[in-house]
Amino acid sequence: MSFEQILFYVFSAITVLAAGMVITVRNPVHAAMFLVLTFFSSAALWMLLEAEFLAIVLVLVYVGAVMVLFLFVVMMLDLNTTLLREGFARYLPLGILVAVLIAVIMGLAVGQNHFGLAQVAAPAPHAASYSNTQQLGELLYTTYVYPFEIAAVILLVAIVAAIALTLRRRPNTKHQRVDQQVATRREDRVRLVSMTAEERK
Repeated sequence: MSFEQILFYVFSAITVLAAGMVITVRNPVHAAMFLVLTFFSSAALWMLLEAEFLAIVLVLVYVGAVMVLFLFVVMMLDLNTTLLREGFARYLPLGILVAVLIAVIMGLAVGQNHFGLAQVAAPAPHAASYSNTQQLGELLYTTYVYPFEIAAVILLVAIVAAIALTLRRRPNTKHQRVDQQVATRREDRVRLVSMTAEERK
């Protein structure tokens, strides 16, 4: 067994164990931290496949942005963990059944008859000058340029639709008019009054 295979099994075991802890721990903050560990170990697996761009994007986007947002939301909501613990035992048999079904389906779909070194050869090692980012960019903007543009348009439409659906205009709300504030003058806001001085008695 080569050193690369040892690293693969180590990071794979960390990924599986951390993913299992995400759904078994009862503290939401701990679950988010285990999910960060899952992302890091998955990024290490991408590095073993010489896909450094995907590994860096996984760390920067999910660990650096998404997980920080998750932790912020979880800590700001101050979730009541006692209510979560009460329903855990009640739904445990259903969760075990779903987990077993998913494991069976994955075993049938991802087995030695479909995957493995016997069916799919290991990727050939590349030279030191190989750039995964360049290869991915050339493939994305040449062969798959139309699906990439269509996906971008669909995401843009989804963003606009989400904003339009959640936007609520209330008649009694107070809001600022920036154009009126900029165009205002001193004479419109301040009035000087001349008064005679009075002596104190």
